[in-house]
Amino acid sequence: MMKLDSTQAFLREDIESYQKEVSRIHKMIHEKSGEGNDRLGWVDWAETYDKEEFDRMIRIAEKLKDKTDCVVVCGIGGSYLGARAAIEMIQGLYPDNDKEVVFVGNTFSSTYISQVLNHIKDKNVVLNVISKSGTTTETALAFRLLKQFMERKYGKEECRERILATTDKAKGTLKALADKEGYETFVIPDDIGGRYSVMTPVGLLPMALMGIDINEVMNGFKAAYIDLKTDDLRQNDAYRYAVARRILQNQGYNVEMFVTYEPQLQCLGEWFKQLMGESEGKHGKGVLPDSATFSTDLHSLGQFIQQGNKILFETLLKVEKPTLDAIVPSDPENTDTMNYLAGKKLDWINKMAMKGTLAAHVETGGVPNLVIDMPDMSAFSFGYQCYWFFKATAMTCYMLDINPFDQPGVEVYKKNMFRLLGKPE
Repeated sequence: MMKLDSTQAFLREDIESYQKEVSRIHKMIHEKSGEGNDRLGWVDWAETYDKEEFDRMIRIAEKLKDKTDCVVVCGIGGSYLGARAAIEMIQGLYPDNDKEVVFVGNTFSSTYISQVLNHIKDKNVVLNVISKSGTTTETALAFRLLKQFMERKYGKEECRERILATTDKAKGTLKALADKEGYETFVIPDDIGGRYSVMTPVGLLPMALMGIDINEVMNGFKAAYIDLKTDDLRQNDAYRYAVARRILQNQGYNVEMFVTYEPQLQCLGEWFKQLMGESEGKHGKGVLPDSATFSTDLHSLGQFIQQGNKILFETLLKVEKPTLDAIVPSDPENTDTMNYLAGKKLDWINKMAMKGTLAAHVETGGVPNLVIDMPDMSAFSFGYQCYWFFKATAMTCYMLDINPFDQPGVEVYKKNMFRLLGKPE
């Protein structure tokens, strides 16, 4: 389903020379014996996920389908990026359906929050609030405003159906509030951290509410779980990618540019940045993840990538089949001189831009490129790539001898913010 081409990455070491180290770490991952092993629940989640809860998500999404034209997802970080990446990748940015999704709880911006509340005031809203503790400041503040909005619009009784909480199984302020108010609740597993949680109710419930077939998403996740069980570097391309990243960093490349050619994958790049940045950016180590959508960003970043400081390598996610395609029409007057492309498919043109850019960056610019092939942007492919990148992230972090699943540095800004806000001890 996903294949790595490293032939244009200028690797000075053979990927397969790392086999012994990869086999050791693979065993550690699957035996859950490494640092952060209490957060490795995603490894066998394809087998262990709660089937009853999964079916309940589908039933509730179906029940609410006809009374929803706006799904509001309230969460931050892993509690929103995965769901947004999935919905945009699978449905596109302007899907042909009768629902829109709005994301809140991911900013303190007064303008943004106020505009959201105004935007949804006349819509048929279902609200999914996502927080393990219920006290994440951005999410808790937004939910306070949204809860009042929902109760004024629908009344408490109907809010029991329209507000869904994804939170801890047994504790926390959101769980206590949901139980008190009678909201339907879904569980964030204790052994799966936020940025690895998109295949739990954290991501699956918003997908289901938006009409996505989450059975297909899970089927893709399961397929990757099966395909990537091996530690053999000749067969496991997720591990090959992890090793290639480490080799490139050893060669002095400390920035990775995650590149796509589809605007509907832009948020997948944001999800990638959190997954990699929060996982390996510790103890003065790690590659800085960045992302770009070409050809758009070639008109802003292209010059630097081609001729600037050689600090970065590119990881190109190449999608074989677009969700939709169109053909360039002919124009008798040809005032725009575009008739040489008449009859050509837009996706073919996009791929020629990709091919030309790759040649420019590699052959002329000397920029290392890793190319990951993905067949399409379907629900199945989204699930597959999630497990693929989870596996790659765990491997690349353990190769640096760091815990892939904590984020101690994030707590620093929170402590400073709480002090400035005057939060009680």
